[in-house]
Amino acid sequence: MGGGGYDAVILAGGEARRLGGVDKPGLAVGGRTLLERVVRAVPGAGRVVVVGPEREMPGVVFTREDPPGGGPVPALRAGLREVTAPWLVLLAGDLPFLGPSHVAALLEASGGGAVDEGGAVAVDGDGREQWLLGAWDAGVLRAALDGYAGRSLHGLLAPLVAARVALPGRAWFDCDTMDDLKEARVNDTSRVPSQRQEEAHPPGRDGSGRAPTPR
Repeated sequence: MGGGGYDAVILAGGEARRLGGVDKPGLAVGGRTLLERVVRAVPGAGRVVVVGPEREMPGVVFTREDPPGGGPVPALRAGLREVTAPWLVLLAGDLPFLGPSHVAALLEASGGGAVDEGGAVAVDGDGREQWLLGAWDAGVLRAALDGYAGRSLHGLLAPLVAARVALPGRAWFDCDTMDDLKEARVNDTSRVPSQRQEEAHPPGRDGSGRAPTPR
């Protein structure tokens, strides 16, 4: 990965209950997995840290919360231990429409270190904060985590927000259900030839929707 003033922490270890427990970050849209698409959105990150089962992704640092599946706050703690840059972007592992320009907009809105509040968070089309789509001062976030005993990202991050950002192109859209996945595939504009395989082989017993065994 190229060097930069920020690292990326991607949370990709959830149970995907509304998708029947399939390996959600491993599902494909436009010929790439959801996780691959998110990783491609942070080309300027000094380090890309994925909190979730390890995969064959050169240049990516993998780690897990303890215990695995403990929730987003423990996952963030685990990811933050691998961060070395002064700023980080915190992202979900299932954002099919996220691109580098969206990440750049969040980093710019966060102030690039010029503000004390902590960072910037994206909002969806209804103005709701998307806590797994934001840019944060790593030092401020560490300090907040040190004194935080709660389980929700909202409780942790809301007091740190310096800016709320409405990103274009539904960057906030995530894939929580099969209907979401179908919508992402229909509206994707970066299809590659293997798109037909996605439609012919939905997640199921062929193994394409099963999570890899943690190492």
